[in-house]
Parts: sequence; structure tokens; C-alpha cells
Amino acid sequence: MKLWNSVVIYGVGLIGGSIGMAIRQRGLAKEVIGVGRNPSSLDLAIELGAIDRYSVEIEPILDSADLVVVATPVGQIVDHIRQVREVCRSDCLITDAGSTKTQIVRQIEQQPEINGCYIGSHPLAGSEQSGVAAASHDLLSDRLVVLTPTESSPSEPLTALQNFWQSLGARVQLMSPEDHDEALAQTSHLTHIVASSLAASTPEACLPLAATGWEDTTRVAAGDVNLWAEILMQNRGQVQLALQKFQQQLIDFNRAINDSDMGRLRHLLTTGKQRRDSVGN
Repeated sequence: MKLWNSVVIYGVGLIGGSIGMAIRQRGLAKEVIGVGRNPSSLDLAIELGAIDRYSVEIEPILDSADLVVVATPVGQIVDHIRQVREVCRSDCLITDAGSTKTQIVRQIEQQPEINGCYIGSHPLAGSEQSGVAAASHDLLSDRLVVLTPTESSPSEPLTALQNFWQSLGARVQLMSPEDHDEALAQTSHLTHIVASSLAASTPEACLPLAATGWEDTTRVAAGDVNLWAEILMQNRGQVQLALQKFQQQLIDFNRAINDSDMGRLRHLLTTGKQRRDSVGN
């Protein structure tokens, strides 16, 4: 298990804070440094044990960093990686935690001075809550982290990054950025749209009757609006394809009900139940 000299978390929110907590609890780095714009939030991160110290500027704290995790909103990640690369050591490994990958990775790939030291990551963990106050040291335990190396990604940094995530208790899978975004459009991005649409289409007069089924299905709709708007726009092509497939499913349900076709209705419900049962709880 590698002991990192200094890990910098750029963006100490739910994901960044949880990564910092896990590193510190497991003793994987000599120090964890946070970078952000809000000193009060960074003070809270120290209090909660997510970081050892912080800076609101990136330049002064990168001399000793051998790993930087950029955990800012997806629309800012490329710019923040550029900032890091301008001032970090040449052997510093850079990754991110963005839930879209194609646009980020392909933009970085066009910049040789960055491409050799960056490999994309996406921890498939989180909640509808945001901010370091919602962070947890075990958020990544037995969760999947997808890495999206390209043909030009060096093997040694890739191995180091795989070991890093595994040392936090996560499982690791390698995918192309495009395959990642296609899959996440179906399993995450569409899910948010469906949850938000269901919540928005429920009349206020009916809300006192909303029980656990409605609450469970709409839970993710409570997530950060600006963050999710950026995610959906960055992956809009794959999201639109996922929406088309889902719309066809709704049409099939509507047609079965309209035609009083119990056989077809049972088939649709059974398919959904089997797919859900196959992933467990």
C-alpha cells in the first residue's frame, strides 16, 4: 500500500471530503490538503477530519503534492486540471471525480503537457446531499470507481491510481470515456431526470399522501440543481438516447393499460422486477 507524501483535494465537498476522510483514517498520506473558495467550508472540513490544512489558492500548496484529486463540478474540471498542471511537479498524478468523462478526457487528451499525468476517475458513490457536512469516511467502501485511461495513458500512473482507489476500499473498473458516458446516461443521468420529472408532476395536493415509494423514487431529485444541469448538458447526446428508450417504455405501458392487455402489462412489470432484482439491494 503506497504512502503518498501529500494529496491535494481540489473541491472539498461530499465526494472530495469523503476521499480525504478515507485517506486520513487509513493513514495513506502524510497530509491531505484542501483547496476551495470558501474558508468557512474548509474550516469545517478540518473540523470533520477531511483535510489537515487548506488554501484558497492552488499555487502555494503543490510543491509537495504527488496526487491531486479534482472534485469540482464537471463544468469546471478541465480548467482546474489546467491550473494544477501549470504549477505542480512533473511527476504529480492528477485525476478527477467527475460523473461525465468523454468531454473532460478528450479535451485533456489534446493537451500533451497535461495528458501524460492525468487519468480520469469516477467514484460511483454519493447521495442527494451536498457539501463536506455530508461526507463520510466509508462512502467509497465496496463502491465501484471507473477509470477512463486512453491509449496514451502511461501504465505506471494507471497502476498507482488503481491501487489508490482500492486502498480506499473501492472496486475499480476500466472503461473508455465513451462507454462510461453511455452507461451512466442509463443508470444515473436518466434516473435523475425521471426522479425530478415524477416529483415535479405530482400535484401539491397529493403530497400529504406520498409514502415511501414516492420518497424512494424521487430521492435523487433533491440533489444540487446546478451540478446536475451541468452533468446533463455535458452528456446530452447519450442522455437524449436514454430518454428515447425510456419514452418508448412509457408508451408500451400506456398502450398495455389502454388496451386492457393484462398479459403485456404483467410482462412489462416482470421485466422491470427481474432487472431490479438482479442488482440486489
